[in-house]
Amino acid sequence: QVQLVESGGALVQPGGSLRLSCAASGNIFSINAMGWFRQAPGKQRDLVATITSCGLTNYADAVRGRFTISTDVAKNTVYLQMNDLKPEDTAVYYCQAVLRNMRGGALRNYWGQGTQVTVSS
Repeated sequence: QVQLVESGGALVQPGGSLRLSCAASGNIFSINAMGWFRQAPGKQRDLVATITSCGLTNYADAVRGRFTISTDVAKNTVYLQMNDLKPEDTAVYYCQAVLRNMRGGALRNYWGQGTQVTVSS
């Protein structure tokens, strides 16, 4: 089993900053990529940012320039630094990991339980 545990969600005022963390643990041989997605009420889950094991990053247009994704490989942890937050950033943020449980095993996709980010004055 693999567990992804997110933290850092909170209520913040517009223009504020938050840092989300997600630690992966359990039966992990290697991590191919990690990322953050978000889902607002009544909407689909959308990509926010991803980062590969080589450090390549990808951002949604709506957050590029405001959010930064990074990893601590030794800790199997991914971070999302969110600056200049806007009310439209309000959502449940989910961590994702694409990884192998064993050498030569198939890539598998895992999700965290989500953490609420609310941007409001």
